[in-house]
Amino acid sequence: MKEKNRFPIDGGPTKWASPFAVLKHTPRQVASPNQPVCNQSAPVSAVPKKNRGRVDIIRQTAHRGGKIVTVVTGFVGIGQAEKALLAKQMQKVCGAGGTAKDGRIEIQGDQRDAIARILIDAGFRPIFAGG
Repeated sequence: MKEKNRFPIDGGPTKWASPFAVLKHTPRQVASPNQPVCNQSAPVSAVPKKNRGRVDIIRQTAHRGGKIVTVVTGFVGIGQAEKALLAKQMQKVCGAGGTAKDGRIEIQGDQRDAIARILIDAGFRPIFAGG
């Protein structure tokens, strides 16, 4: 008959092994203060990203029932398909809805900082314009 793993109720010793005991014996990698911690699987590019031009990030509430929408305009030399991919990435990072239409990208809510980071990574130079 199979022995069941039960804890004694009379106060006797228990057979228990910590699941974290294995971690004590593995070497830790400690980053030096001057070296940033980064993901080793991501390729590191020594070449700076191409400057793809200036884009304006605008916060609007007009004709939207008082709700704030972040609008990115001023794309030059970029197709509608790439705008749609950028819009999809912005929606995912911001956790908000949005669309790419009429040559601009609209994201719901005041998401200017997150959108600026995405655009910088894509090689654009974002400028906060308007209110």
